[in-house]
Amino acid sequence: MVIIKEDTLTTMDISLALGGGGSKGAALVGVLRRLEQEGFNVRAVAGTSIGGIVAVFYALGYTPDEIEEAFAGFDQTTLYGRLPQDEPSFMGLAGGVKWLEGQIGTRTFDDVKIPCAVTAVDLRSGREIILAEGPLMDSLLATIAIPGIFPAQRFGDWELVDGGTLDPVPVAPARSLAPKLPVVAVSLTMPMGEPAQSWTIPGFNRFPQSISQRLSRLRYAQAVDVIMRSLDIMMRAVTEYRLAMDKPDAIVRPQVADIETLSKVDVREVAKRGEKAVEEALPEIKKLFTWQSRVARAFKF
Repeated sequence: MVIIKEDTLTTMDISLALGGGGSKGAALVGVLRRLEQEGFNVRAVAGTSIGGIVAVFYALGYTPDEIEEAFAGFDQTTLYGRLPQDEPSFMGLAGGVKWLEGQIGTRTFDDVKIPCAVTAVDLRSGREIILAEGPLMDSLLATIAIPGIFPAQRFGDWELVDGGTLDPVPVAPARSLAPKLPVVAVSLTMPMGEPAQSWTIPGFNRFPQSISQRLSRLRYAQAVDVIMRSLDIMMRAVTEYRLAMDKPDAIVRPQVADIETLSKVDVREVAKRGEKAVEEALPEIKKLFTWQSRVARAFKF
């Protein structure tokens, strides 16, 4: 695991907690890019679900532009195939596995350049699991395994699903990676009270062959829609609870409420929303580096 040496810390260093949200995650690229442009140094990063993927890419040394290019080049309609070894689920991630293997390969957490962790939840114990060692691919497939929608992943005695189930924005893991740094959280969920989303699956109805197949696909899609809207409502409630409990030093909230978690998006357009969100949060983030804030953090240790 990468350790931050105290004598290398600078006045604009932060730790990032990147939340989940599927296709909304393209906004995280813009967040990273604008933070860099403003002179902030991301010295540690934790993420869950799509936030876990972005966290790993960034920790490996990918620039925001390179992450954006990788995301933009991915055909999401190829994502949902099944693999023979998949656990029971509505859909598989065969296309996602192939794409991630092309980007990550056999690299492990020993290859990251800054401290990094992704989160998952063990279905057997109900505990949050912080993944910060071993093969990156295994950890990423666990953190994106939306319960029941994508296959759970087995890690020894653990049966792991999407970390957003318990902790949609992993503030505490980000803080544990760099205890002396302020944590900036990036939340992709809507506040409570907003309408729950409907869901579509890219490429789902490309090859209907009969009326019965159309009806079968429609029932299947409607079932997924009900599950996903229910998960969305629960995730929003859990997000607000965890943010209130874990108390990040600043919160960035990209405006991505209109984007469905499994929808096909214009990656570059959504990334711009992340940049705008950082602009709006800049006063709050810059306050973290006043002498008063630095003294207050110093007295915590």
